[in-house]
Amino acid sequence: QVQLVESGGGLVQAGGFLRLSCAASGRTSNGYTMGWFRQAPGKEREFVARISWSGGNTYYADSVKGRFTISRDNAKNMVYLQMNSLKPEDTAVYYCAERSATSGSSYASDYDYWGQGTQVTVSS
Repeated sequence: QVQLVESGGGLVQAGGFLRLSCAASGRTSNGYTMGWFRQAPGKEREFVARISWSGGNTYYADSVKGRFTISRDNAKNMVYLQMNSLKPEDTAVYYCAERSATSGSSYASDYDYWGQGTQVTVSS
């Protein structure tokens, strides 16, 4: 059973930065896509970013493009989300997710494993 554990969330002022980490364990295969999603109170879970197994393909939601960077270290079974120039509207619980397929997707329903989430709060 794949387990994903996020860390790195917290409270930051607008314009600040945070780096989220996601540690994966229990995998039995490679080649999967990893993604970050977020959910704000009263809103649906939304796609933030995804990265291919090789790290060569990344894709971002328009709302974070140019501010967030997704990366991965397969040797360490880690995925990261560097978040710069944070805005109050970035406030949400951020989730790491794994899709057991090589093809990418921005739909939460296409991801098979999820972490418990980490809270990010951006004050104005």
